[in-house]
Amino acid sequence: MQTRMKILLSASLAVLALASAPATARQLTIDDVVKLSRVSSPAVSKDGRWLVWEQRETDLAADRGRFDLWRLDLTRKGAKPEPLIAEADVNETGAQFSADGATVYYQSDKGGSDAVWSIGIAGGTPRKLTSFEGGFGGFKVAPTGDKLVVWADRKPGAPSLAPAMVKKDPNAGAGRTYDQLFVRHWDTWSNGDRSQLFVLPLTAAGAAGDGVAVTGGLIGDAPSKPFGGGEEVSWSADGRTLYFALREAGRIEAISTNLDIFSVPADGSAAPVNLTAANTGMDNLPTVSPDGRTLAWFAMARAGFEADRQVLMTRDLASGQVRAVTQGWDRSVASIAWSPDSKRLYVTADDTQETPVFAVDPVTGKVTRLTQEGHVGAVVPTPKGVVVAINSLTAPDDFYALAVKGTRMPKPERLTSVNATKLAGIDMPTVTRFNFKGANDDTVWGYAVKPYGTTGKVPVAYMVHGGPQGSSNNSWSYRWNPAVFAGAGYGLVAVDFHGSTGYGQAFTDAISNNWGGWPLEDLQKGLAAATAKFGWLDADRACALGASYGGYMMNWIEGKWPDRFKCIVQHDGVFDARAMAYETEELWFDEWEHGGKTYYEDPAAFEKWNPVNFVANWKTPMLVITGEKDFRIPYTQGLASFTALQRRGIPSRLLVNPNENHWVLKPKNSLQWYGEVIGWMDKWTAK
Repeated sequence: MQTRMKILLSASLAVLALASAPATARQLTIDDVVKLSRVSSPAVSKDGRWLVWEQRETDLAADRGRFDLWRLDLTRKGAKPEPLIAEADVNETGAQFSADGATVYYQSDKGGSDAVWSIGIAGGTPRKLTSFEGGFGGFKVAPTGDKLVVWADRKPGAPSLAPAMVKKDPNAGAGRTYDQLFVRHWDTWSNGDRSQLFVLPLTAAGAAGDGVAVTGGLIGDAPSKPFGGGEEVSWSADGRTLYFALREAGRIEAISTNLDIFSVPADGSAAPVNLTAANTGMDNLPTVSPDGRTLAWFAMARAGFEADRQVLMTRDLASGQVRAVTQGWDRSVASIAWSPDSKRLYVTADDTQETPVFAVDPVTGKVTRLTQEGHVGAVVPTPKGVVVAINSLTAPDDFYALAVKGTRMPKPERLTSVNATKLAGIDMPTVTRFNFKGANDDTVWGYAVKPYGTTGKVPVAYMVHGGPQGSSNNSWSYRWNPAVFAGAGYGLVAVDFHGSTGYGQAFTDAISNNWGGWPLEDLQKGLAAATAKFGWLDADRACALGASYGGYMMNWIEGKWPDRFKCIVQHDGVFDARAMAYETEELWFDEWEHGGKTYYEDPAAFEKWNPVNFVANWKTPMLVITGEKDFRIPYTQGLASFTALQRRGIPSRLLVNPNENHWVLKPKNSLQWYGEVIGWMDKWTAK
């Protein structure tokens, strides 16, 4: 295993390589990345003939993305992708097939408001199926094709999708009042609405009416917010029952990770039943087998810990028997899909800087790896195996077919080359993996990204991932793209310090209550190992950069490793742990990471790793970036960091995005972000 891991990723990722670049090749820039087409949300017809997906194109003038639906005939050799529906200034998303594969259902904002539409897979005139008022988040058609479930924000207990009649006081002020947390979450202030499930009948005439609520008196969001979607809702095979994940709110919502799996009759005739009440940790991704006999999901064992190991579970829906299928596999299941014959499960999981897809035997728990290098971001079972979306550090997503037979690892068959034209003439960097002995004498992995055509030494961009339970893995990114930094002339280095995922749960756990300890030691040893191993890295011209936990580490480095870097880029990082404990919204995270208690119960645990306590040591020039809509690490943390730099007379610059949250999502903001970051690094690493 380790021998294989040491090979050059650029050579081993042959299945992901783009066509050979011409002699006039150039380096990748953020201008290229912003304009790339992005594929997602694939669906395959039951007979395995048609693949349909969302494709996002960038409208730079409007500063947004626009979504169309594309199709590919999987049975016709040499078939090319083509638009299924791509109306200008209209978004088409969430494609799903009818049971006979002849019809595609999708969500569209045509006419100015969202509705469920349908179109024949062969084309034709689109039909609007729903007419209820008010927006909605998404939908799923029942396997029986006679009903669909819609999730939408409505007032708690709403009996249907019909908007509530609210009498407005003409003399009321603009102030909001709250009696409990959350008052705001991720990037949105609470208005009291909850995402709820509503079932509508589906006939040849459409899906008329306002539907019926099925989440009963539960107070919570289904799917969960801010990132939950259709993967948290599943139909029974007979269309009579819905399974969904929900965290019951009450006064514990801001401190609880306890999502549970509920079942409810699709006609709303009975209250939801909690199937996982015995587990106080998170249960999520309910997925019913095609034969209707088994429910699969993942479960975390520890309450309050959002990065605990996600174990694949199954429940026999007739007997109620529950099994922890992957209890003996020290990896964390990130997605779940059943094979059409219900004889195997397909899951993804981080594994040593890769995110493969695995086949799992639901009876024996045997796990078989199906892909080697790259990040598998979507898995759709077919009669012959699976269609997957794969990306890497040097290639954005494309679709591949895997013919699954027994335990042999299949060779991926490339189905699309969506960005071949846009990336023609661009030379991608070379990626080399390395390892070293880090804290606790554990093996720590990292990679170095070498700009194409490098002959001499290049400055170092030392990137620290967020999470903190995340990974600098072999995946494409539109926010922090290592290939763009290499294109700008930097040798990018990243290491998976203690706390990273893909190395077993004990390694992931090692960062909790240890934020500035072992991870910093790993980063120090990792940079030394990289600069010793790769002679093309200029160890004397290095900048450190990171966001979220990576941003915290930038503030920590300022005080605890102040003489190593020419400059620092800190994005949305924690500056003052005391303020963070009272300002962030998901309190469970901050409290778990500092020993499981509140700040007032154990202030020493927070202060031990608090960057604000070491400002007297700060000296490295820093660029600070924050978003005004970031409620995870509020922008006040960035302002405080910038104030500390300014008061100490340290060269510093502040970039504030008024319309961004914890991420940078808008195309023009992304262009500005890279301009500021690379400009800052160029300024301080120039010879």
